Amino acid sequence: MSKRILITLLTIVLVFGAAYVPGTTVRAANNNDDNPGACPKLPAPTQAATSAATQNPTDAATTAATPDVTKEPPAAGATSLALSGAFALYPLAQKWGEEYNKLHSDVQFDIQAGGAGKGITDVLGGATNIALVSRGLRKEEADKGAIGFPVAIDAVVFTINAQNPVIDKIKANGLPCAALAKIFLTGEKLTWGDVAGTDDQSPVNVYTRADASGAGEQAAKYLGGSVQDDIQATGVQGDDGVLKAVLSDPLGIGYNNIGFAYDPETLNPIEGVVIVPLDQNGNGTIEPEEAVYATRKDITGAIAANKYPSPPARELYLVTKGKPTGAAVEFIKWVLTDGQAFVEDAGYVKVKADKIQAALDSLK
Repeated sequence: MSKRILITLLTIVLVFGAAYVPGTTVRAANNNDDNPGACPKLPAPTQAATSAATQNPTDAATTAATPDVTKEPPAAGATSLALSGAFALYPLAQKWGEEYNKLHSDVQFDIQAGGAGKGITDVLGGATNIALVSRGLRKEEADKGAIGFPVAIDAVVFTINAQNPVIDKIKANGLPCAALAKIFLTGEKLTWGDVAGTDDQSPVNVYTRADASGAGEQAAKYLGGSVQDDIQATGVQGDDGVLKAVLSDPLGIGYNNIGFAYDPETLNPIEGVVIVPLDQNGNGTIEPEEAVYATRKDITGAIAANKYPSPPARELYLVTKGKPTGAAVEFIKWVLTDGQAFVEDAGYVKVKADKIQAALDSLK
């Protein structure tokens, strides 16, 4: 499979929500009067973990349990570095590996995607040197020595088939958070007419990630849930699996990281897929400032300008067990400095300079 196809294909996931009445303006109950289209905000977690690199509160859990037994990791010396984890960070990690290898030909990379949960499990269990993680660390992960270094920002988007029977209404009106929450979180059998306020009786087929993913957690949190398991949908493996499901099903809806929802060459949405525009103010129409999905550059610009909600926008991390050493620490330092030159061209948003500096300081 070519890199372009691999990068082109990816997933969907989502969550729980407030009631939605077809054909009406939805104003979900929430604690943000300036954003009536937003889903209810959750109370702050009772237990907040912090990354030693960023000193930021961690997000709630969604991944598989981490192992209690550890083994020796692959050599972190001058010859090999193993990375695994989030599909969201995988394309950029590949780019970093290629560019770093041009400067350090003696370092060999083994970079695998399998979901953020797998990355955490692998790094804490000693199967890899570095985890690719698309969410904050859980307290129990930090207690086992996980340390996160923020390296980029991206977001999750909701995706539907371009042949959807109510595609024109969705493009014009968008969907508020409450409508998406009802689709993904309640498990209720809906029609596309219910969603769009028409008489269409086609069923809504909902897809989510079967593997533990940061994307699923971020989608759930945006919709008012807390963990990936809040999403009631057909589980499909990986970002590429969800995207394939939506591409093959005119009645399907899912979610994807932007690196997979957009073609890396044309920067347009993957052919056959439409990004669901979010009706953030809940007025039943997509205003010009909400129309940020035409190209990958448009949505990354919106994320950078804080015009796209967070979640589902979020920071991405390189995670190690304990303070990194050897080849791992040198690679992470490079990612946080020279490697940042590749972030935007790869379709991501740069982390703020003060957070990058804090991560670098923690490596001294």
